[in-house]
Amino acid sequence: MFVKKLAYLMVVVAVCLFGIGCIAATGLPGSVAKSAGGHQTGDVFTSSFLVRFKRSLDKQLVHEIASRNGFQNLGELPGSNGKEFHFKHTTLPLVRTRRSISHTRVLKKEPLIHTAIQQSGFKRVKRGFRHAVPLNYIPDKAPGYGGENVPTDPYFPFQWYLKNTGQNGGKAKLDLNVLAAWDQGITGKNITTAIMDDGVDYMHADLKFNYNAEASYDFSSNDPFPYPRYTDDWFNSHGTRCAGEVAAARDNGICGVGVAYDSKIAGIRMLDQPYMTDLIEANSMGHEPHKIHIYSASWGPTDDGKTVDGPRNATMRAIVQGVNEGRNGLGNIYVWASGDGGEEDDCNCDGYAASMWTISINSAINDGQNAHYDESCSSTLASTFSNGAKDPNTGVATTDLYGKCTTTHSGTSAAAPEAAGVFALALEANPSLSWRDMQHLTVLTSKRNSLFDAKNRFHWTMNGVGLEFNHLFGFGVLDAGAMVALAKKWRTVPPRYHCEAGAITQMHRIPSSGSLYLPIKTNACKGTDTEVRYLEHVQAESRSGWIKEFSLVLHGTKDPPYQTLSPASPHSKLAIVKKAHEDKDGN
Repeated sequence: MFVKKLAYLMVVVAVCLFGIGCIAATGLPGSVAKSAGGHQTGDVFTSSFLVRFKRSLDKQLVHEIASRNGFQNLGELPGSNGKEFHFKHTTLPLVRTRRSISHTRVLKKEPLIHTAIQQSGFKRVKRGFRHAVPLNYIPDKAPGYGGENVPTDPYFPFQWYLKNTGQNGGKAKLDLNVLAAWDQGITGKNITTAIMDDGVDYMHADLKFNYNAEASYDFSSNDPFPYPRYTDDWFNSHGTRCAGEVAAARDNGICGVGVAYDSKIAGIRMLDQPYMTDLIEANSMGHEPHKIHIYSASWGPTDDGKTVDGPRNATMRAIVQGVNEGRNGLGNIYVWASGDGGEEDDCNCDGYAASMWTISINSAINDGQNAHYDESCSSTLASTFSNGAKDPNTGVATTDLYGKCTTTHSGTSAAAPEAAGVFALALEANPSLSWRDMQHLTVLTSKRNSLFDAKNRFHWTMNGVGLEFNHLFGFGVLDAGAMVALAKKWRTVPPRYHCEAGAITQMHRIPSSGSLYLPIKTNACKGTDTEVRYLEHVQAESRSGWIKEFSLVLHGTKDPPYQTLSPASPHSKLAIVKKAHEDKDGN
């Protein structure tokens, strides 16, 4: 059932159920960036073109076609079966405000080309706070930290999210419980995590021995060396900081230690150009899917509370191909930072974090509160940690550019790589885990612990199978020890089914004040080849006007179904338009 509150105009709703039993997954159409008012953002155009051929072609022939028309062939797109390629014009400016119609026409004159589409550019932002480098920058060494079977790395005492003893005003034992995983002999061996970001300082002494060059690439400069571009303010330190959280080496006297310190990292530089394109994102998310196990993304659409955006067509296809075919059919794991927009934003409006193909991770601070920049949404699966409550310098301790260390990495940017490290541990414990297995393990082993909403807006509720959920923290904080223990004995879930639950196609006018309830009754395709018995995902699509709240309420079938809606019914808020961005008429 859907609940619409304080909305206006018309609404059309459709629902899909996904659960145990299924066929290969399929993706939804790519999205287009819109403001909260529903208007498409202004276009800019890049020198990149998507070129679709009438049939699969030899790569040499594709190169020849590109060259004779003034283009460079940057390679085949994931999932295109040799028919779609990324062409870049050699003389066009990187960004312009008008389409290059003449260049498109030149390509279309080629008899083997079916379609040529100039790529529009759009914004993608890093999720975290940028810190200028002070003159008295954090030293490379810090006092040691005693304890049985703990790392000797100098910054380990600052890594409270790995072992929280109450330091820096934190709550003791509120951490990722990684020592319990390490004590089982699990440290991430033979697992590679790709950091999709602004580059990785792969020459850093704490990273270089865990760097997987074969799985790395620079899609911003189109070469195999994803080293960060220099800036005076160290703005491009983001990827290096994320990489250290996953795989910084242990006991080498440098910085801290990674969650999965024996795992490998790959650098995918794709977040350092004037504008993002669908083709850069697609190539990044489909890069070396059999060498890379986990893709970690600490970025997304603008966190301004006004933007509804997500992956375009080529990117969505790359993600869907990754979860279906990557890792030799087990599926790649895509980990996403849920966003840093705070109360004025909603991560359901982020098509990357809200996707059922990704694992969306939020953050908590070291005393259990949500961070002030945390967004709420129904798609967040779990949480890790970002910064301290009392001291802004008690962030995440990790590697930094040019061989340095930092303790100020923060935001959900810091949370996603921590989760990627935990998943690397689980994959070492059981290399046969599928992408869906990883989601099940996340749900079953995450803990409420002492996480709480500082403003008491979002409460913990128990679902039908006895698991607690919160719209800020998902199913709780990741527990590496528990996840590894369960992964060792986990049996892969059966295939999954896709059931079209139903749709409301007639128009409904929503009152300017009050609510509209629209029930969709379904038997979950009972008696068919796609019957869903155990629910994993629900996708809902709504085409409507101004909506201030859009909630999905699921009623179980054990009791008589379709009962009257009650305030106690479990539900997921699928969209909330924030008051700060309403106009004077309340829109």
